Amino acid sequence: MRTARDILSALDLSAAGKAPFHLSVGPVHVTVLCPEPLRAALVAYFAEALGDRPGEITVHLLPGQALAPEPAWADWSREAGKSGRKDAVCDLADARLIRKIRSGVTFLQSAGAAVAFGPLEQNESTVINFINTQILNVCLRDGWQLCHAAAVTRGPRTLAISGLSGGGKSTSVLRMMDIDGTGFLSNDRVLVRSGRPPRALGIPKHPRINPGTILGNPRLHGMLSPARRAELAAMPAADLWALEEKRDLIISEVYGKDRVTYEGTLTDFWVLNWSRDSSTPTKVTEVTLAERPDLLVAIMKSPGPFYRHPGGSFEPNGNAPDPAPYLAALQGVRVCEVSSGIDFDALAGHGRRLLDG
Repeated sequence: MRTARDILSALDLSAAGKAPFHLSVGPVHVTVLCPEPLRAALVAYFAEALGDRPGEITVHLLPGQALAPEPAWADWSREAGKSGRKDAVCDLADARLIRKIRSGVTFLQSAGAAVAFGPLEQNESTVINFINTQILNVCLRDGWQLCHAAAVTRGPRTLAISGLSGGGKSTSVLRMMDIDGTGFLSNDRVLVRSGRPPRALGIPKHPRINPGTILGNPRLHGMLSPARRAELAAMPAADLWALEEKRDLIISEVYGKDRVTYEGTLTDFWVLNWSRDSSTPTKVTEVTLAERPDLLVAIMKSPGPFYRHPGGSFEPNGNAPDPAPYLAALQGVRVCEVSSGIDFDALAGHGRRLLDG
């Protein structure tokens, strides 16, 4: 069976260059090596997380390189509700190869190496996710739990918002950002850890938002041309909601500098369980999470094919998260269900009262 060394010997690591940049997020430090122009693009994207401390992990990015011969790939099972082929894996003796099906970007994940190669410059978002995955992996091995959520923080309060994909997490969180003094903590991945008080940790991932989010928030209108805004405004509401045309929203460009913070005291967790078909006013109701497994499912997030457990084994294909560690981590956090009709204005009002409290 091939090993990580076999793969590394077939790649030219020196092509990553000799000009690293460093990221610091909470307790985790990562060093990234890659050539220009990809380096400049990543430095700009990760501006709020840049640091000067070399990381415990070094990520090598190698645009244009490929494996020969190709390994025998096995499709990675997707989560419930997701369809289509996204990832494939090949387990080595001491590492794992992961392939993004659509883009062809390939990754080597092992105890001593985190390497991405292939068409990286055409797939910056995939590269950004890989770098953030290294942060998540360190935290998961240290006892944090991974949630499918976005979050904001203000003073002593941090509010995380979860829900099924496309349920409005990003739109909701960005409406909370209109509240003075609110900090953006994370867009799609939040780590939580039990304690007195419980803690939340984000990753440097800016929101990727659809046109409906932009159209519904005047602060974001500059992201679209007037002509495109008019086209979108003329679309039926159901079609606009379903439209997938994502754009990166760089927080500092819209909300100003010093509005990103990656850590906070986790006080509140909302789960979006509302419906476009309901005409009933939006409700925010406190629940006991242990009695609502349907809501807990929306919070839990599998660590995915990149995760290597503390003992060295990789996450098994098709493995579902264990609810018990999540319930323990969220002890002392007020969990609410957001139900009935979808009304982002009403939800923003609830958020303002909570964060002002």
